[in-house]
Amino acid sequence: MRLLFIEDATRLRKTVARALTRLGHAVDEASSAEEGAQLAELAAYDAVILDIMLPGQSGLELLATWRQQQVDTPVLLLTALDSVEDRVRGLVTGADDYLIKPFAIIELAARLEALVRRRHGKPDSRIRVGPLEIDFAARTVSRWAIQSR
Repeated sequence: MRLLFIEDATRLRKTVARALTRLGHAVDEASSAEEGAQLAELAAYDAVILDIMLPGQSGLELLATWRQQQVDTPVLLLTALDSVEDRVRGLVTGADDYLIKPFAIIELAARLEALVRRRHGKPDSRIRVGPLEIDFAARTVSRWAIQSR
């Protein structure tokens, strides 16, 4: 999956991006809503991980703008705001999921995969080029026989 992670806490952003990359995902990082919006205009993402409390424009303001512009990329809010009102506000604004900090990377990864699976079906991490099959998730390369008819 190609992911955009918008988080102003540098250490958390780098740690999560590194963990998701190890799981086979491509992760672009932004430290503000403005930077995230610019990246989102340049590339298509399978999902966005978005903090709410960002410098300048909040994550909820960015999300509301995207939804008004009919941007339907799945968004998972990842935030320390943990009240029921905060979660409802995030979901009503247009988030597809909401995860409270602190969290487990394995849960974040599972939620992202569920978001993308619901939208696009199960993603295939394999590509075939000639007689080679590359599996990015498993990090393997194998040969496969081309069947003649």
